[in-house]
Amino acid sequence: MASLASPQSSAGVLSFYDAPTNGPKINPKFVLVTIIVVAVIILAVNHFVIYA
Repeated sequence: MASLASPQSSAGVLSFYDAPTNGPKINPKFVLVTIIVVAVIILAVNHFVIYA
């Protein structure tokens, strides 16, 4: 019986995501809060520019 392999595993895609990285470790909560704060600032500036 032939073994079944998904295209992702045979292309090495799965091992790419498992590779250790040397980059900075950023907390996902920090990223989420930063995105929300930037979005609120953009909406506030947009509101003040339109209604000023």
